[in-house]
Amino acid sequence: MKKSLQEIAQFLGGRVAGDGEVLIGGLATLDDAGEGQLTFLANPKYAAKVATTKASAVLMGEGGNPHGKNAIFHPNPYLAFAKLLTLFYTAPAVPQGVMPGAFVAEGAKLGADVSVYPGASVGAGAVIGDRVTLHPGVVIYPGVVIGDDVTLHANVSVRERCRIGNRVTIHDGTVIGSDGFGYAPDGKAYYKIPQIGIVVIEDDVEIGSNCVIDRAALEATRIRRGTKIDNLVQIAHNVVIGEDCIIVSQVGISGSTQIGNHVTLGGQVGVAGHIKIGENVMIGAKSGVAGNVEPNQVLSGIPVMPHREWLRSAGLVPRLPEFRKTLSALEKRVAELEQELAGK
Repeated sequence: MKKSLQEIAQFLGGRVAGDGEVLIGGLATLDDAGEGQLTFLANPKYAAKVATTKASAVLMGEGGNPHGKNAIFHPNPYLAFAKLLTLFYTAPAVPQGVMPGAFVAEGAKLGADVSVYPGASVGAGAVIGDRVTLHPGVVIYPGVVIGDDVTLHANVSVRERCRIGNRVTIHDGTVIGSDGFGYAPDGKAYYKIPQIGIVVIEDDVEIGSNCVIDRAALEATRIRRGTKIDNLVQIAHNVVIGEDCIIVSQVGISGSTQIGNHVTLGGQVGVAGHIKIGENVMIGAKSGVAGNVEPNQVLSGIPVMPHREWLRSAGLVPRLPEFRKTLSALEKRVAELEQELAGK
């Protein structure tokens, strides 16, 4: 597929500078692009590479220097490039139906244009929407409800009665609705608390590989619309995550915590249970959140503190051996002075 630069600009809502009739057949990086390809500049630190790229055109932000090359100017070139990747390289799925080797229980309902691959299993009473793809090894427990345009990749499990909205993508090996970690002390032993709630995944959520989202003890663990979750994330029972959040890899969120809209949790952030994190909060990687967090903050550290304060504190850590040596010398000098004063 080839499109003129002008056609691409119209698709993106951008502005052409140079030859709008030049044909573009693919996309590539500034370093690797060649003739007939479009590249992009999103980070100003790489602006010098525009002068040397062999691409036929460059997608860049307003005010950028195309160095005489054909260009599309766009207010958000990174987003525009992502849309072009979809346009050029994402082929629409061709429905496969229920393929040999798949199992669909009696009483399950399948929508139009579904694909159920060999080894996938759909339990009794499950309701599957239109244009849903269940890849090999997917297990849908009884009573699950899945909306339209959902893709579950290999070996995803969705436990009993959980609900998944529209346009959701869940990657390989993730488990939705496993039992929450709840046990009541019984002398020296522990009595398992039945987890009778569910997980609700709202529309336009994407969940990475090998994540676990536990079912609620009574009501619902909920991931709200538009949130994106990276690989290897653990979300405990009764957690509620707001809309358009970014949860990066290896985050752990303890039970009954509530997270507001548009929150970003960096890699390996640990969040204690039964707390609230306000909207528009960003928490840096490897931080520990032990208490409530007010909205509209950037925090880091263990325990979390304002990010700039944490940077100053972290800068002192390499100097601790020097400080210890200085402190020991001062202690020794104070002791000598005290002896001198005592002898007078």
